[in-house]
Amino acid sequence: MDAFLQSLKSVVDALGPTVMLPIIIFIVALVLGAKPGRAFRAGVTIGVAFIGINLVIGLMWTSLSDVAQAIVTNTGIQRDVVDVGWPSAAAIAFGSSVGLWVIPIALVVNIVMLVARWTNTLNVDIWNFWHFAFIGSLVVAATGNLVYGLVAAAIAAALALFLADWTAKAVQHFYGLPGISIPHLTSAPIVPIAIAVNWVIDRIPKLRDIDLDTEHIRERWGVFGEPVILGLIIGLILGVIGYYNAEQAVVKILSTGMNLAAVMLLLPRMVQILMEGLIPVSEAAREFMQKRASDREIDIGLDSAILIGHPAAIASALVLVPIAILLSIILPGNRVILFADLAVIPFVVAMTAPLLRGNVLRMIIAGAVTLAIGFYIATAMAPLFTEAAVAANFQIPENAVQITSIADGFLWPPALFVGLVQLLGGPIGLLVVLLLLIAAMFLYMRNRTAWEVAAGAPKPEGEASA
Repeated sequence: MDAFLQSLKSVVDALGPTVMLPIIIFIVALVLGAKPGRAFRAGVTIGVAFIGINLVIGLMWTSLSDVAQAIVTNTGIQRDVVDVGWPSAAAIAFGSSVGLWVIPIALVVNIVMLVARWTNTLNVDIWNFWHFAFIGSLVVAATGNLVYGLVAAAIAAALALFLADWTAKAVQHFYGLPGISIPHLTSAPIVPIAIAVNWVIDRIPKLRDIDLDTEHIRERWGVFGEPVILGLIIGLILGVIGYYNAEQAVVKILSTGMNLAAVMLLLPRMVQILMEGLIPVSEAAREFMQKRASDREIDIGLDSAILIGHPAAIASALVLVPIAILLSIILPGNRVILFADLAVIPFVVAMTAPLLRGNVLRMIIAGAVTLAIGFYIATAMAPLFTEAAVAANFQIPENAVQITSIADGFLWPPALFVGLVQLLGGPIGLLVVLLLLIAAMFLYMRNRTAWEVAAGAPKPEGEASA
């Protein structure tokens, strides 16, 4: 069994998401009844789109990492917990003892929940099962018990499906993605925080009246409100902050501006290509369910990379880069220095856009609150993060005493699992997490519409607007 799982894990690691996802989409489309030719074209198109998205994200990653390193160097801050980035966190997760088992565990959880009608999401984003393995690896580090880690991974998989169901209608409406949900544990966890932040902002005079969605910005600023020009302006500002005293400062500043302008223009185009591939799959899923269960819909669960092409997500994330670095300097008790994962910020904030109606200012505030909380979560969890990395034979950077990442290391789901396990012990802690999830699912299913509206879905026709 271990040999089979190791082979399966090796295949997933070797192929990567841009090859695995088209294969999975092709198989799913066939099972749902799509014609082979159409299913094949859909899979290839989606794979091409994700390659394009990853190329653009890579450009953003390089630009933001370079400018962030320059800003950090200028400030002279020193911290002993180093942000090593999500690729390192994924390598740690898949390289852990839980990583070997996470794919079959998550698939079984998904199938059971679909059959039992506890979820409407079919999660085909197998690569991102590493988030479940990451939580499991932290639980193993905290308890020394592999079984507890496997149980934690299973609960995390169920949590991702619940969050995907809860936010599906909001994502579909705002982003124009019919039949899609986002079971991604880097993106969905911000939604409860954003709901609380939005509630507070609605009670602050003047601030609640500021509407900075990208359409209003475009109307007020004309050409300077176009996403590509916004990217240029934000990039130039970041470049000035980072490179004002560097050699060839003008070249670096202009390059940063043009790179981020390219990101703002190209990401939405890549998402359009992705949608071209997704339409046949979503149509097949709809027809499949109409024939067999007309009272039910099935959503295809995908990576939140399909969301970050929205101008509001990119613009708010770019503004949050210097804010995040400032927070790392001024927050008392923080031990984390950011670097590798600053390009993950669009993934963190993208799910706030439906709830906050694309209001960039509100998204920045919600993102800043999430990151501020995240610094303390990351500081507290860094010892376990580092212990899990050592167990997975990950090479710790020379300048780091401990390590973390914004993806998962800053977010509340791993902290919830680890905190309750450490406080109550492995079995009781995991039982409490499971009971909390069951309670949330029960309340959601009891009043699904209200929960979905709270997450940003439009109100049903006939109901008065708030």
